[in-house]
Amino acid sequence: MNTQGAVHLQVRDRRLVDVVGESVRVEQVATGFGFTEGPVWDRARNRLIFSDMKHDHMRSWQDGAGVATYRKPSNKGNGNAFDREGRLITCEHATSRLVREERDGSFTVLASHYEGKELNSPNDLTVKSNGTIYFSDPTFGRIREDVGVPRPLTLDFRGVYSVAPSGTDLRLLVDDFEQPNGLCFSPDESRLFINDTPRLHIRVFDVKPDGALTGGKVWAETTGEGEGRPDGMKIDSAGFLYCTGPGGVHVFDPAGACLGVILTPERPTNFAWGDADRCSLYITAQTSLYRARVKTPGRR
Repeated sequence: MNTQGAVHLQVRDRRLVDVVGESVRVEQVATGFGFTEGPVWDRARNRLIFSDMKHDHMRSWQDGAGVATYRKPSNKGNGNAFDREGRLITCEHATSRLVREERDGSFTVLASHYEGKELNSPNDLTVKSNGTIYFSDPTFGRIREDVGVPRPLTLDFRGVYSVAPSGTDLRLLVDDFEQPNGLCFSPDESRLFINDTPRLHIRVFDVKPDGALTGGKVWAETTGEGEGRPDGMKIDSAGFLYCTGPGGVHVFDPAGACLGVILTPERPTNFAWGDADRCSLYITAQTSLYRARVKTPGRR
């Protein structure tokens, strides 16, 4: 394990210290990957599961045991999330599908086409408390060989969708993004935040009782120096929103003010809270996996 001793924190507002702590240090826990993404904490087995898209490989990492194969091939899986029953849902770039791994090891395709046309390349997802899955569908998996399979587009827009846990009722919710990517609900699920990678901003939508979205104003922008754009995004247990961006993982207050950045040695792609206390922030960043201990735990 390579532990870096310097504090990796850019403070823009002193409140950041109350959220993450004063001595945040980013340590590399594993490296040698192609393009890491989609980290998710597996509480049942006390391990992190993450994607390595370039190598068509999903891996696991466990303290003391290191890295192991979780799934290979993975159809260049990207974003991952557990549903309310503990089943793993994965966005597949190579197949343009959203799939769920069942307890017996089989797979259920939850979404693959919209109005008879293949989806672009499902990228990231979040699961509402009622089980409904919301996912983004940019074109990265169709235009980049390192993270997908180059092939023609069948849709002329990049949308965000919802789908029932049964794989029925696929609904296009919004289609005016350049490239939608990370998304997460507010703690009370009344709002959905979605970032747009090329535009470097985060938008916020009101969630209607039937699950539809309204609004969509720009809520915050990711600014600063260093590599990184809006990609992975989640909210902690106190309501602070974390989003990858220039230089590392940006932390925003509930009103959209950026409190500062957890600086990363490589361009960050995504992150997830883990360990028993949910205070370890595991960050996927291109070729490596990093960990930073923070003060405020992530949400379960």
